[in-house]
Amino acid sequence: MRIFVGLDIDDEIRQKITRFLENVHGFAPDARWVRPESLHITLKFIGEQKPERVTAVAEQLATVRGRHSEIRFSGCGFFPTATAPRVFWVGIQAGPELSELAAGIDSALSKLQIEREDRIFSPHLTLARGAGGSGAPKWRKGDRPNSTFAGLQKRLAAIGDLEFGTMTSREFFLYQSQLSPGGSRYTKLQAFSLF
Repeated sequence: MRIFVGLDIDDEIRQKITRFLENVHGFAPDARWVRPESLHITLKFIGEQKPERVTAVAEQLATVRGRHSEIRFSGCGFFPTATAPRVFWVGIQAGPELSELAAGIDSALSKLQIEREDRIFSPHLTLARGAGGSGAPKWRKGDRPNSTFAGLQKRLAAIGDLEFGTMTSREFFLYQSQLSPGGSRYTKLQAFSLF
């Protein structure tokens, strides 16, 4: 079972982003666009786990004590760079509580020998990926200049600043990710409250 830990986003913000996607989708027709119902903020990607390990992961996540965080969705960009774009994302600005939550999750899961993150937590909301591209923010072997998002980049330059709203995180989730030709489908397996 392929799993990860993340935050859901408020419906009002999801609707604003959906309208934005409807207006820009055609400027990068070769990209794989995330379905609006699948939008989320990844806190920790875990990967394939056996069902009994999923239970252990949920038990460890229940020990994490995170705090509410105000999260603002604005701006956009590309990973790993604008000249070699593999991922198109919306920016997230949040207080230290969000990074502390990600660190707490990483620490708790390391007790199950789940590899710790080797990069600084960089919250973002993935909107699209280049064909066959990973969603990881850092540079990967094979990344190179490409034109997947060239039309979109021109369109974004004409739009100016993007603002999608602010929400307060009240819980995080353990998700299952099921890969399919039409894109990944995410199912919430368990919720964990923030204080």
